[in-house]
Amino acid sequence: QVQLVESGGGLVQAGGSLRLSCAASGRTLSNYQLAWFRQAPGKEREFVSTISRSGLSKDYADSVKGRFTISRDNTENTVYLQMSSLKPEDTAVYFCAADFSLTYLRSRHLSTTGYPYWGQGTQVTVSS
Repeated sequence: QVQLVESGGGLVQAGGSLRLSCAASGRTLSNYQLAWFRQAPGKEREFVSTISRSGLSKDYADSVKGRFTISRDNTENTVYLQMSSLKPEDTAVYFCAADFSLTYLRSRHLSTTGYPYWGQGTQVTVSS
C-alpha cells in the first residue's frame, strides 16, 4: 500500500504562486496514475489535475488550465502541482491521490472514485 504526504500549502496573495509536493512511501510511484484534487469549505472534492505514469498525458480542470502545471519525478517518488496566478477561489484543501493503473482512463481518472489512495491534504489560502 502506498502512503502519500502533501506539503507546500500556505497563505498567498492573489496573483501569487505556490508549489505543492506529494511524496510517497511504501511503493514506487512510477506504477501509479497520480492526481490532485481540492475541497473548499462546504463543497465537494473536485478534480484539479492528473498525470499518467510516464508523465506524457496530463489533464486539467477548466478552472485551472493555463495557471497550474502538474509534474512528477519518479526517481524522487514525488508529484508536484505548480500553481500560478492564484485566485481567492483557489482556496481549498489540496489532496494528492494515486491509482495503481497501467493505463490512463479519462472516464476513471478525472473522478475521486478512480483513486483508492489519498493523502491527508494541505491547506492553500489565497487572500484578495
